[in-house]
Amino acid sequence: MIIDGHTRTCGLLGNPVEHTLSPVIHNTLAEKFSHNLVYVPFLVEEGQALAAIKGAYDLHILGLNVTVPFKSAVLPGLVEMDPMAEQIGAVNTLVRTEGGFRGYNTDMPGLYRAMAGEGIKLAGEEVILLGAGGAARAVAFLCAAKGVSRVYLLNRSLEKANAVAEEVNEKSGRKLVAPMALSDYPSLPDRKYLAIQATSVGLFPHTDHAVIEEEAFYDKIHTGYDLIYKPSETKFMKLVRKHGGKAYHGLKMLLYQGIIAYELWNEVAVPEETAQEVYGILREKAGI
Repeated sequence: MIIDGHTRTCGLLGNPVEHTLSPVIHNTLAEKFSHNLVYVPFLVEEGQALAAIKGAYDLHILGLNVTVPFKSAVLPGLVEMDPMAEQIGAVNTLVRTEGGFRGYNTDMPGLYRAMAGEGIKLAGEEVILLGAGGAARAVAFLCAAKGVSRVYLLNRSLEKANAVAEEVNEKSGRKLVAPMALSDYPSLPDRKYLAIQATSVGLFPHTDHAVIEEEAFYDKIHTGYDLIYKPSETKFMKLVRKHGGKAYHGLKMLLYQGIIAYELWNEVAVPEETAQEVYGILREKAGI
C-alpha cells in the first residue's frame, strides 16, 4: 500500500503485543476493500493505558483494539460504552467518536459468529463453562444474552466461580449459572453438553495439559469449543474427539472479533466470502 497524508491508522494496545495476529486481519481487509488504512501494534507500559488512549485520540487514530492487560483499565478513559461491553466490564475495541472513544466488546459477538458458523447453537442449550477468569465471565454473559438454559461453571476456585455466577445471575435476572468445583463434575446431570474451555490450560507451549484430565468427563460432551487457537488441537479437543464429540479451536473467534471491529471502524459489512479468504491467510500465519 501507499502511505500518504490521507492514511488512517488503527492499532492494538497491549503488553505484550509481539505475538499478535491482528495486523494480518486488518491489513488484509484494508487491502481487499482498497481502504487507505494501516493497522499496527502499540506496546503500552503498565499504568499508561489511559494516557495511551488520550494520545491516540489526539493523534486522530481511527480505532483501537485493546488486549491484555488493559481491557478493563481503559474504561475510565472512554466517553461511551456499548451495553454488552458495559455489562461485561471489559472492552477490546475502541471506536473514535466526537470527544473520545466508544468502547465495544467484539470478543463475544465474534465467538458467537464463529460458533454459529460451525452450526453450534446456544439458545436452549445446557453449557459446561470451564474457568472463572475474564474470558469465562464474558462467555457467561454471552450465554445469558443468547438464551442458554443453564450454565454449569466449573473452576478450581469455587469462590471465584461463585462470584461470577452471582454477578451474571443478578445482571441477567435469572438463576442461569450454577457454580461448581472442577472435581464435582461427576454430579452433573446425566446428559450431553456443549463445553466451552475458557482457561489458559493447554496454551502453547504447555500443550500436554487439560483443565480436567479425567476421561470420564469427556463422555458428557457432544461439542467442545476451546478459546485457545494455538495449538490447533489442544488436549481438551483431543479428549472430546476421543470420546465421540466434535471439537473446535478459537482461531475463528479471533477472526470474527477482528472483522466486527473493522466493520465498526469503517462502517462496512464484510462478506462471508471475504471473511473466509482472510481466515485462510490467518491460518497460514498462525501455522494451523
